[in-house]
Amino acid sequence: MPSELDDRLALLPRMNKAQLLDLWKQLFRLAPPHQCRRGLIIKFLAHRIQEQAYGRLSPAARKRLSELARKFETNPKAKLSTASPIKPGTRLIRDWRGRSHRVTVLENGYEYAGKRYSSLSQIARSITGTRWSGPLFFGLRGKEAKETMSAQRS
Repeated sequence: MPSELDDRLALLPRMNKAQLLDLWKQLFRLAPPHQCRRGLIIKFLAHRIQEQAYGRLSPAARKRLSELARKFETNPKAKLSTASPIKPGTRLIRDWRGRSHRVTVLENGYEYAGKRYSSLSQIARSITGTRWSGPLFFGLRGKEAKETMSAQRS
């Protein structure tokens, strides 16, 4: 059974431009932009309807979207990281050659063996004696990343 929200969204493409502009005035309480394409108006209206139903994006989500937009604007071919940042206080544990290594995520860096580090790669190099990608070494990239991140959220 379709919801009222689904019905409202499905109705938008069937509305003529005058109806869409009237709906814009109702939802945004201001005049619609001049010479805006019909398809774009529909997308804005759909977003606004969903926003009213579910609420706005959190400030953190809006900040992340702005960062991604700036990065994409600077370099449209840039790879955008989908990994969420690790929260301060999180402990990363890696067993290496029979020894367990524990890293605490800080607000601006990491703590390992009583010392502060600015990157996980520095810690991985300290542990292994060779160059490693810190996120890879601690299972934050690759197939193990999903398991690690879901365990962190538990």
